[in-house]
Amino acid sequence: MQGSKTKNKNHRGSASQFFVAAELCRRGYAAVVTMGNCPNTDILCSNEEGTKFVHIQVKTFRPSDSDCSVGKKAEKEYGNNFFWVLACIPTMQSKQDFSYYIIPSSVMARNVKESHEIWFNAPGKKGQHHAKTSFRSVQIPPKKNENGWNIERYLNSWNLIEEKLD
Repeated sequence: MQGSKTKNKNHRGSASQFFVAAELCRRGYAAVVTMGNCPNTDILCSNEEGTKFVHIQVKTFRPSDSDCSVGKKAEKEYGNNFFWVLACIPTMQSKQDFSYYIIPSSVMARNVKESHEIWFNAPGKKGQHHAKTSFRSVQIPPKKNENGWNIERYLNSWNLIEEKLD
């Protein structure tokens, strides 16, 4: 059964990259899924003329999830033309719509790092020190991250990408 869960998770992650690319194409941009051939970039997107580009890292979560795993690389600022898209991909049985949180790299890096530091320095449930880990996550609204950051304002904010490409 574990293989089935892993397979479904991988399918969901791959599908989310294509859903994000499709939305960008629907908006008139050229979006290419890199299929793992470009470090830290799941989608390369350009304007129609091919003169402006953005890099996009996609992370997937389900509507029932309270957070989205982003990993330690989310603490790194990759530049003004790099975005994280946290994609809510509903299961086939769900009636919930797809939703996307489009977050600039600088905002993601600052908040993920700050939230992790707060968590790491706080005592655990039994008063113990937290162990070092590369795990990082972003809380899905209405939840907030340890530093109070709420990503709600980035919901479906495609305009942030559009501003870089227009």
